[in-house]
Amino acid sequence: MASTTPIDTPPAPPAPPEQAERPRSTGRAGDKIFLALSRGSGILLLAIMASIAVFLTYRAVIAISKNEGNFLTTFDWNPAGNPPVFGIAVLLFGTVVSSIIAMVIAVPVAVGIALFISHYAPRKLAAPIAYVVDLLAAVPSIVYGIWGALVLVPYLEGLNLWLDQFFGWTYIFDKTEVGVARSLFTVGVLLAIMILPIVTSVSREVFLQVPKMNEEAALALGATRWEVIRLSVLPFGRSGIISASMLGLGRALGETMAVATVLSPSFIISLHVLNPGGGTFAQNIAAKFGEADEFGRDALIASGLVLFVLTLLVNGAARLIIARRKEYSGANA
Repeated sequence: MASTTPIDTPPAPPAPPEQAERPRSTGRAGDKIFLALSRGSGILLLAIMASIAVFLTYRAVIAISKNEGNFLTTFDWNPAGNPPVFGIAVLLFGTVVSSIIAMVIAVPVAVGIALFISHYAPRKLAAPIAYVVDLLAAVPSIVYGIWGALVLVPYLEGLNLWLDQFFGWTYIFDKTEVGVARSLFTVGVLLAIMILPIVTSVSREVFLQVPKMNEEAALALGATRWEVIRLSVLPFGRSGIISASMLGLGRALGETMAVATVLSPSFIISLHVLNPGGGTFAQNIAAKFGEADEFGRDALIASGLVLFVLTLLVNGAARLIIARRKEYSGANA
């Protein structure tokens, strides 16, 4: 009979010492603490947003229930009257129009500055320009407002006359009232200057993330500098430009002190943007909150609820646009 030889089994590895387990258990504890803090911070943020929404809604319902006018279409704002009549038509129109003017002026200029800093300017010149642009974002709103009232308004009177003379046929730039340039157009120009650093900074960072291989491949094929930007840089940064514009739009929608300092308010809707007058949500709240009674404050809070919802919609649209590109949404991280 053939004898079978037993197969030697390797000895079991020695048990790791207890000291080797301590860093691992400490790491797990740190992960749990970090997870709890992160989750708690997110829940706290949602709770704060929900509490703000509940507060605004509660006070708005009190005011709207006693309003004798249509809250959405009434042009007047007289919550202290008997009966109280107020509406947000003029405020919504002024907020949207001034923000659109600001976006039309600021976004092309900001994209041009971002492209110059990231792809045209020498490094010694690009760094100071980027620093100055970022520094503009730190200027307080009231400083912009004072500068706008003392400097921008007088100098825009000549521009208003020029626009009225050569573009008055468009009806929008037809100035039908005599007065200083305290109009929605002036507000839009001031807001464009204020949101310029935000749009420029975000766009610049997006352009700097363009893969160098794409640009070098285009140059190797004989493309010019502009063709490289048009075919490689701008398509890659399109979502980033849009998201930067949305961030600037959110700033323009909620700007208060600068608009209140420059604008000459009136509850009249006019498509002639060069005429003095108009109003915005934030400007109206800042101007009337101090002298309003309790019901008047509820009415102002109701208008603030509309601005709150409008801002959330803008930010939500920005998030949806960012989510379309995983490079910007962090989905690949």
